[in-house]
Amino acid sequence: MSDPPRNSVNRAFKLATLPIGLAGRATMGLGRRLSGTSAQDVTADVQQRTAEHIFRVLGELKGGAMKFGQTLSVIEAGIPEELAAPFRATLTKLQEAAPPMKAATVHGVLAADLGADWREQFRSFDDAPAAAASIGQVHKAVWHDGREVAVKIQYPGAGDALRSDLRQVARLGRSIGALVPGMDAKALVEELHDRMVEELDYRMEADAQDGFALAYADDPEFAVPQLIEGTEHVLISEWLDGRPLSQIIADGTQEERDHAGLLYVRFLFSGPARAGLLHADPHPGNYRITPDGRLGVLDYGAVARLPEGLPPSVGQLMRRALDGAADEMLDGLRDEGFIKPHIDIEADALYDYLAPFLEPATTDTFHFSRPWMREQFARINDPRRPGYSIGLKLNLPPSYLLIHRVWIGGIGVLSQLDCEAPFRAELERWLPGFAD
Repeated sequence: MSDPPRNSVNRAFKLATLPIGLAGRATMGLGRRLSGTSAQDVTADVQQRTAEHIFRVLGELKGGAMKFGQTLSVIEAGIPEELAAPFRATLTKLQEAAPPMKAATVHGVLAADLGADWREQFRSFDDAPAAAASIGQVHKAVWHDGREVAVKIQYPGAGDALRSDLRQVARLGRSIGALVPGMDAKALVEELHDRMVEELDYRMEADAQDGFALAYADDPEFAVPQLIEGTEHVLISEWLDGRPLSQIIADGTQEERDHAGLLYVRFLFSGPARAGLLHADPHPGNYRITPDGRLGVLDYGAVARLPEGLPPSVGQLMRRALDGAADEMLDGLRDEGFIKPHIDIEADALYDYLAPFLEPATTDTFHFSRPWMREQFARINDPRRPGYSIGLKLNLPPSYLLIHRVWIGGIGVLSQLDCEAPFRAELERWLPGFAD
């Protein structure tokens, strides 16, 4: 066990080892190939060592570095299979666990936020973390009234580490992007930087969790843990048992995958209507399937406040596109700021570009899969394809950042689940402007 390094120079050095290590392993691999080792064996070995290096560095650093890795894990379904396969298990580990910090550090945070007598508030407290995330880790404990609880503790210096990491990842964007071809690392880091600062104050997360818990109390399909106590760096909630969504992705039956996928979509889309909140961190580590078949949701650090629900413009734009009204769709995208006034773009070309993304809404049921997701990524990231130039002309308005994050991340998770379900009905039920 070790504490995350806080010094920005040390953190930058560790991040710099990612592209340096990749280059070194590639050079050694070339030497092995010249000595007679098969290209297939050399490639497999280099990719495995690189995957282990990524987990160790991003996991030890935590902060923005680990968050970057977790975000990659959400959209790995869009990466070519020969590149994604060696890294899939490693990225999945970042959803569920990472090297923990020392027990003494944990006790220090608890004493600072709950008081020197913090142990008296628990019947028992397990020093070994049950899970680790980008800016905090979770411990299982028993509250003084006998309830099993999850105690989420923020890493000391997490805020400074997060900002430092995202600056360094931005500088290393080209090299890190080489690890995942087709990924715009710079754009990804900019989006993370703008949104993650909000996750540092656990009191904001406590408020969001309370809002979801109230809206979904006694729900037969969803389980939101009841918040017990929240401070700036510590959150205490009721413990929630369940099978991680990552396990369903890895070895679930088709029935389990379909069930999980439908509940996952229903929760993401129903939140704005039922709670005025959009859960904006869709990676699988935040979800569980409880023993009674409900979808349990564990983390509320990234939440968009939408008291009026999702903007009707989203559903209206989708409806125009589905109806083949290309000119009206173009006008609507301009009105919402997705196309800047000085940009010239043909309505039919834009429609052809967007149509595949709307495919899940064109049929009563749709089967999300990694091959389908990879094809969408290839269309928009391959300069040789006509859609590439169209994508460069589009703009993402700031007000849609979190909605876009949920939309893309959610599709990535559904593709990992390889699930089929009646998703169109969920859009008609929860997305304003779509049914009309």
